[in-house]
Amino acid sequence: MSATETLYPLHNGIGNMVRALFPESAFFINGLLGLIAVVILTSTLAAVLILLERKVSAHFQVRLGPMRVGFHGILQPLADGIKLIFKEILKPKGADSFTFYLAPMLPLTATFLIMAILPFDHHLQLADPAGGVLYVLGISGLAVLGLLLAGWSSNNKLSLLGAMRAGAQMISFEISLALIMLLIVMLSGTASLREIVLSQQGLIFDWWIFKLPFLGIISFIMYLIASTAELNRTPFDLAEGESELTAGYHTEYSGMGFAMFFFAEFVNMFISAALATTFFLGGFHAPLIGIDFIDPILNIIPGFIWFFGKTFFIVFIYMWFRWTFPRLRIDQLMSLEWKMMLPTNLLLLMMGAVFMVLGWAG
Repeated sequence: MSATETLYPLHNGIGNMVRALFPESAFFINGLLGLIAVVILTSTLAAVLILLERKVSAHFQVRLGPMRVGFHGILQPLADGIKLIFKEILKPKGADSFTFYLAPMLPLTATFLIMAILPFDHHLQLADPAGGVLYVLGISGLAVLGLLLAGWSSNNKLSLLGAMRAGAQMISFEISLALIMLLIVMLSGTASLREIVLSQQGLIFDWWIFKLPFLGIISFIMYLIASTAELNRTPFDLAEGESELTAGYHTEYSGMGFAMFFFAEFVNMFISAALATTFFLGGFHAPLIGIDFIDPILNIIPGFIWFFGKTFFIVFIYMWFRWTFPRLRIDQLMSLEWKMMLPTNLLLLMMGAVFMVLGWAG
């Protein structure tokens, strides 16, 4: 066993107990337990993020937000969920039934599949494929497909236009995201999300945002911009554009169809923040600063708490963007990607390779 596996073991207590009690069926039982855990975590995160979005937006606008359902409105997401469950699901005349009902399931499915490989702690990860970064990029295409199918199948011109905008926007900024991730893969020497986190062991200055001199901070900022656009959030929410397209690709959806899009949007925001934590902020590692009497105290705190703390900090930044900046025009958005973001990220990738050859990175 390597030193890394000794310090950060792959197995956890529950999995080991199941393997000891049910050696022949442990694979299926652990898989089922992992699936249940992902479903519960994803559902809980969606409710928390929806409430957090409302409270953050309210405080930015100097008001209280939801207050009437539960203490300080804490049960408002539950009330919204119950309302959406009982709302009638309407389908426009002339819509393609199979595609119309399939579309909301694809972004939701993508969220569950990506959550399964996030390294929440050294022993809290459902799966760790060797090509985890490629897996993330491939699965994220399901969300784009779902939006395109939703707009096309709705038999609504505004929905179709919103879907075309969403497809162009998400595919374009996906290129920049891929280049940023490729930079970290090149520097760390692995495409495994767990191994990328482990490549940042040590002090806070060993995180890739600081470990790659100056370029790490620029890459992190580029990631925030590209991921905000890929999430279709303000100031890049051209796919919905309420003032132009009513509600874009999901205009014709009601009840649980709309809820699935809404659910996936918020969980995807958490996933993007979690990937930022994984690639740039040391993942589940504590922010050690090299002071003997402080670092042991920081190490006492479990890794998953550090992971969620860093991730929710990034989530707050996404929400800060939404309630601060005005919406861009579609031509400004595409110019930002193809004329600024893409050339800059290609340059960052080449400079990262130079830093690596000169021994300045890592």
